[in-house]
Amino acid sequence: MGLVQALDYKLPVPSAIQRAMWRISSSRPGAWLFARSLPQVDKFVLRMSRGQVTLAGITGGIPVLTITTTGARSGLRRTTPLLGVPFGGDIAIIGTNFGQLGTPGWYYNLRAQPRAEVTYRNRSVTAAAREADAEERQAILGQARKIYGGYEAYARRIADRQIPIMILTG
Repeated sequence: MGLVQALDYKLPVPSAIQRAMWRISSSRPGAWLFARSLPQVDKFVLRMSRGQVTLAGITGGIPVLTITTTGARSGLRRTTPLLGVPFGGDIAIIGTNFGQLGTPGWYYNLRAQPRAEVTYRNRSVTAAAREADAEERQAILGQARKIYGGYEAYARRIADRQIPIMILTG
């Protein structure tokens, strides 16, 4: 059984209003604001809703899961809310960092220790992470753009690095 089934991970159909939010969240100012606030807000909303909803889910129709990794340098547990992209029975996560500079820390954590705990709506599983190959990357990025249109804007702004993509398997 893959992660999608183990977590009962579902892709919602975003409303017209939620799709309109994508334009705001993927704009330079919107992405800057969300990069600095959304992860903390989503962690809070997840705690308050007992793992059932996130702000990104409500406002953007984005299915958010959390990954808990081990810090590459600190050795501490780090939990990050992310959009998961179903890929077969696995789930891919994409390191766009909201189209901002730099690669997100969770990517380095998974490279150093490719084990993570993945949680979606109070279901948790242990997963192994691996980097997507070139063919997988194309398929995953295509699927990701269907789930959240902001990935297109992020990719245009990220010219100085390859966007990291990790595939989580159960």
